[in-house]
Amino acid sequence: MQTIVIGHRNPDMDSIVSAIAYAELKRRQGIADVVAARAGNTNERIDFVLEKFGVQAPVLINDLSPRVADVMQPHVISMRADTPVYDAIQLIEQKRLRGLPVVDEANRCLGLLSAFKITHHLFPPRDEAASAREVVASLADIVTTFGGGLVTGSLGSEPCEQRLMIGAMAPATLAERLALSREARIVLFVGDRPEIQQLAIGARIHAIVVTGGAAIPEEIRAAARAAGVTMISSRHDTATSVLLARGAVRVERMIERDVTTFQPDTPLDEARRVAAENAAFVFPVLDDAGTLVGILSKSDFIKPIPRQLILVDHNELSQAVRGADQVPIIEVLDHHKLGGFASDTPILFWNNPVGSTSTLVALAYQQGGIDIPPPIAGLLMSGLISDTLNLTSPTATPVDRLILDHLAKIAACDPAKLAEQIFSVGSPLLTMTPEQAINADCKPYADDDHRFSVAQIEELTFAHFPEKKEALLDALDAHRSRAGLLFATLLVTDINTQNSLLLVRGADEFLRTIDYPERAPFVWELSGVVSRKKQLLPYLLGCLARMSR
Repeated sequence: MQTIVIGHRNPDMDSIVSAIAYAELKRRQGIADVVAARAGNTNERIDFVLEKFGVQAPVLINDLSPRVADVMQPHVISMRADTPVYDAIQLIEQKRLRGLPVVDEANRCLGLLSAFKITHHLFPPRDEAASAREVVASLADIVTTFGGGLVTGSLGSEPCEQRLMIGAMAPATLAERLALSREARIVLFVGDRPEIQQLAIGARIHAIVVTGGAAIPEEIRAAARAAGVTMISSRHDTATSVLLARGAVRVERMIERDVTTFQPDTPLDEARRVAAENAAFVFPVLDDAGTLVGILSKSDFIKPIPRQLILVDHNELSQAVRGADQVPIIEVLDHHKLGGFASDTPILFWNNPVGSTSTLVALAYQQGGIDIPPPIAGLLMSGLISDTLNLTSPTATPVDRLILDHLAKIAACDPAKLAEQIFSVGSPLLTMTPEQAINADCKPYADDDHRFSVAQIEELTFAHFPEKKEALLDALDAHRSRAGLLFATLLVTDINTQNSLLLVRGADEFLRTIDYPERAPFVWELSGVVSRKKQLLPYLLGCLARMSR
């Protein structure tokens, strides 16, 4: 079972480093196959911190919706197209299979061999029964099916059309039939009947199978060698030998080529719908090159998904990676408001009103009695500093201060210097497009029937804001319209002055409720406001309440 530790969409510093650090804690607690992941791209500040402390970015996962690869059987029993059907029957019986994928020499899937096709070959309809004696197979494969032995001549390995005939009639009758089948490659099955054997040798047929383990006189062998007729011995009686010989037909003659296939990344819901309308029970799973990589049966759809989630820095499915609602969530670590989260089973849910999830992860290390590795301590410092603006945000608590001091000692890093380095890297207004800026740390919210979004970026100064203002407002308006929101906001925070500018595009009735000083159309000045969670969000919810009166 794989455990994925992942933050919210459009991840910020705290979300990224919390996922890395908490995944490392789980590994040190002995949990196998733990993966740190992210639900969006990093930014220059996050990349700087990861490089500074020598840690790889979490793996990018955009969608956790169950896929065919999650439940398919990757170790596939398949059969080459040139395999005799007799061998395929034995394999189907041994492994209790309903269908067998047929592949070429490059493991590309050619189709399926089904029990129906085999049954049709062994027991054809009455009006097709005459064709049952015609088999396309090599003489070597025919002999192999009944375990025969070569007496004279040679066994060809190339498949060709052969006519199976039984010498159970009077010599005169057989002579007539052989005369009518001069163009056919006849394989005659006969018991201890020298006169029939001599007659067949005289007609120079392709091969004679002497059944029942009967002895073959030397004069018969000599005549066969002289006539170029292959003679074969079978320990089985005639009926059994012929029945087994029909299994020498190669699988390629019975392939069902018009079969439904899936790819490993096909959504499981989509595959389930297709399979439900299909009479087949098994479905080959192919990669882009047509190579067989798995097999999916209808019983596989009831398998549990081999994946579970730990959410960090959020507790709302609306902010989670796509498909999170289809995967078991076993833990949540967060410091935001409760978002109506529900689960089918009891889980570890730790929601604490500290300044960052990084603080909670550091506390989890302490509670578990596990030392924090210095690089992880540096990451957690960065997440705490970023989310609390180096403890200047109103969200910062005494616990955050204690944890930051603790982490600084482990990482041997000065918090003030680290904060200066982080916030001096990459002005979002200069390094991002307007669309990237409004989505880099954007969170959706809902209040009653009203849906809205709140994004935030931090700058060292508002110097670059005037030249970017109109483009940011246009991007906000496009985002609001595209997502069907009542309003969309962007909080641009100056971490030096501890002030912010609020950009809002939305319905006029909501805009009229904003009572901060309006600096420009759709731009308000929020003095002393730096926290989206503790200051801006409660204010916006209050505006919604006033709008509804």
